[in-house]
Order: sequence, then C-alpha cells, then structure tokens
Amino acid sequence: MVLTALAAGPAHGYGIIGEVSELSGGRVTLRASTLYAALDRLAEQQMIEVEREEAVDGRLRRYYRLTESGASALAAAAAQQQQSAAIALDRLRRPGNTASPRWAFTGGNVVAGRA
Repeated sequence: MVLTALAAGPAHGYGIIGEVSELSGGRVTLRASTLYAALDRLAEQQMIEVEREEAVDGRLRRYYRLTESGASALAAAAAQQQQSAAIALDRLRRPGNTASPRWAFTGGNVVAGRA
C-alpha cells in the first residue's frame, strides 16, 4: 500500500498515511511508527528514496518517492494480484460451482447475479 501511495508522486509521512487510508477505503490505518519502520525497510531495499526535506513549523518533513526498482516491484505485485483475482473469479463462474449467487467480473467490479 505504501508503494501504491507513492506511485502517484512524492509524499511525506502523514500524506502517505492519508493516501493508504483512502486507497483502502478506510480499512487500513497506519500508525506513524509502523509507517516509518516500513519506510526504513523500503529505503534499505532501494524501493523508495528521500526526494527532499523541508522544514515546516520547525519540524523536518521528509518527502519520499518511488524508485525504478520500487515501481517494478509494485507492478509485479499488482500483476500477481490481478492474476490471482482472475483465477478466483473464473472458478466462481465454473459450472457445478455450489456458490450462490453466481459472481461476474465486469469492468473492474465484481457483481452478484443469479445463474
């Protein structure tokens, strides 16, 4: 989720927290300590880097950006999730599936319908 938030452009910590919350529909709420530990790990793995630092109200605000390596990792993870979702939806549509109601995948939305 952090990499996805940074795919839109550089952001500072609290901006990333807000973006992750928005991307997840409010299901994910990052605490600052959790975020900064994740940012440190991602920076060590060279998936993100500090783009700039600026002082705001006497506090240092660090802006992070996605690196090329981070973008590649995010693209690979998104492709894997997309493939897993396609397999799951295909299995739900198979004849003889006892799941009810039937599910259909249309234009990015999963909709239920009767077979």
